[in-house]
Amino acid sequence: MTPDRRRLAELTGDLSAMGGVRLVTLGDGVERGVRALEFRTGSGLAFDVLVDRCMDIGHAEHAGRAFGWRSPTGFRHPGLHEHNDEDGLSWLRSFSGLIVTAGLDHTLFGGDVPAEGYRYPPRESVRHGLHGRAGNLPARLTGYGERWDGERCVLWAEGEVRQAAVFAENLRLVRRIEADLGGDEIRLVDTVTNAGFEPTPHMYLYHINLGWPLLDEGARLEADIRETLWQSDSVAEQKADHLTFPGPVPGFVEQVYEHALVPRPDGLHRVAVVNDRLGMRVAVEWRAAQFPYFFEWLNLRSGNYAVGLEPSTHHVSGDAAARQDGSMIWLGPQESRAYHTTFRVESAS
Repeated sequence: MTPDRRRLAELTGDLSAMGGVRLVTLGDGVERGVRALEFRTGSGLAFDVLVDRCMDIGHAEHAGRAFGWRSPTGFRHPGLHEHNDEDGLSWLRSFSGLIVTAGLDHTLFGGDVPAEGYRYPPRESVRHGLHGRAGNLPARLTGYGERWDGERCVLWAEGEVRQAAVFAENLRLVRRIEADLGGDEIRLVDTVTNAGFEPTPHMYLYHINLGWPLLDEGARLEADIRETLWQSDSVAEQKADHLTFPGPVPGFVEQVYEHALVPRPDGLHRVAVVNDRLGMRVAVEWRAAQFPYFFEWLNLRSGNYAVGLEPSTHHVSGDAAARQDGSMIWLGPQESRAYHTTFRVESAS
C-alpha cells in the first residue's frame, strides 16, 4: 500500500525514494543524444518516455520483468533517420519499444498520393514511407513531474510534436502521459490538430509491441474477436497460432490480422497478452469510436520475437484506399481529434 502524503513525507526527505519522473539523456551508440523521461511508480512499474522519439514509450517493465519489446535497432536518434531510404522501409531501422506512433497523415505501407489540396504546383504528390513520419520526430517538452491531487500523486509528462512543411501539412500532436504513484497503469492522451488552413488527411495508429519475458511460448492473446476481416498470405503458409503463441521460429515471416472486436458496454475495446507462468497480464484499453480498427502483428522470428497490438483509425487497406472509398479523415483548419488509451499491468491469477 502506498503511504499517504504526510506519512510519505515522514518516511523520506524526497518523493524519489518511492518513485517519480527523471529526465536523462542517452549517451552511447545510435541512441546518443536522445532525451528520455524515466517513470517509476513505486509499484514495480517503470517505463521510459522517449522525448526525442515522439514521446513514445521505449523500455517498460514491472517488478523487473520487461514487457516492452526491444529490437536490435535500439532507440535510434531521429537525426539518423532518412524517411525515404530503402523505398520507404527505413522506418524498420528505428522500430523498437512498447509504443511506436504511426501517423500523423499516413499509416501502413507507403506510396504516392495526390497533393493538389496543398495548392503548390511543383508538389503534385506526396510520397509516404511505412507508417509515416511521427515516430521519428522529436517533441518539444512542455513539462513533467509529480503533482499531488489530495492524497493521490500523479506522475506526468507533456510535450508537443509538430509535423509540418511549407506548402504541405501542418499537424500538431500534443501528448500527455500519466501514471499514479503506487499504480500499475499508464494513461496516454493524444490530441492531433490541423494547425494549418487547408484540409489535411489524418491517419493514426499505435504500434504497441510486447516482448519477452511477457511474450514466451504458451503466452496468449485475450480479445473479444467477432471475426477476422483480413490476414496476410503468410498465415495460410505458416499456420502459426495467433491466440496461444509459439516460441521463436528461425526465418518466420510476419503474420498480420485485422480483427473486428466486440465493444464493451462502456464503449471501450480491451485486448491483453497473458503469461500464466509469470502470472502477468498486460492489457490495453481504448475508445472504440476513436480507434475503430484493430490489427494483430505476430512476429515470431528468432531475434525479433514480438507481438504487436495495433489500434487504428483506418482499415488495413491503407491510404490510397481510404481516399477512394471516402473513409479518409480530413481535418479542417484548426480541427482536432483526441485519443485516450490506458495500459494496465495485472495479475493473471
